[in-house]
Amino acid sequence: MHAPYTVASVLAAKGITNHLSPIDLVTRGSLDVIALLILVGWLYRRRRSAQEMPLVLTALNIGLFAAMSAISAGKFPTGVGFGLFGILSLVRLRSAAFTLRDVAYTFAALVIALCNGLPQRASWLAIGLDVLVLVAVLLVDDPRTYNPTRVVKLTLDRTYGDESDVLWDVAARFGRVPLTVEVDEVDYVRETTRVAARFPLEPGQPAQTTEISAVGEPEVPTAREAESVQ
Repeated sequence: MHAPYTVASVLAAKGITNHLSPIDLVTRGSLDVIALLILVGWLYRRRRSAQEMPLVLTALNIGLFAAMSAISAGKFPTGVGFGLFGILSLVRLRSAAFTLRDVAYTFAALVIALCNGLPQRASWLAIGLDVLVLVAVLLVDDPRTYNPTRVVKLTLDRTYGDESDVLWDVAARFGRVPLTVEVDEVDYVRETTRVAARFPLEPGQPAQTTEISAVGEPEVPTAREAESVQ
């Protein structure tokens, strides 16, 4: 009479118990959660940002950690691993509200998940890599050296021969001079100009990008505004 199959015997037959240890999985998962809480709950929230980004960072980190644990748990074909990472490569931050800072934190969350997702690695190695990433973010992303700004994308209903004229137009429409104005596109067929103006962020304003279609002639700037533009 054959002995009944147990969970351990099934996992051993598939070669999973040789690679996956429950204690190791719990340890690595705990390290990943702690590092994620520090990255998202403290470092990222020190500045104003898109409200959806904490959810995005958490989902990407936990998802990649789960994928790495599943791939390294047993005898998976190589194509399965490439397929999973191919799916992850389709994830992009397409919203205009996401800034380069958000992309940097996304990369840090993915690196932390990779460091903690590999099994049978010394705990000190995972802890050291997590600390290295978190300390680097802490030192480089210092809110005291950062002046928050807001980007406004405008579609102006005319073309300009000089970029300084664009600055005059944007300043006249908003009643204040932007920090910078960049011309993204000039359409001579439709006679429109797409620009991105960066303004200082006022209290209560969101730090996200806003798109505006400006129609009509701008107001003539006053002499004081003209001097400030120059």
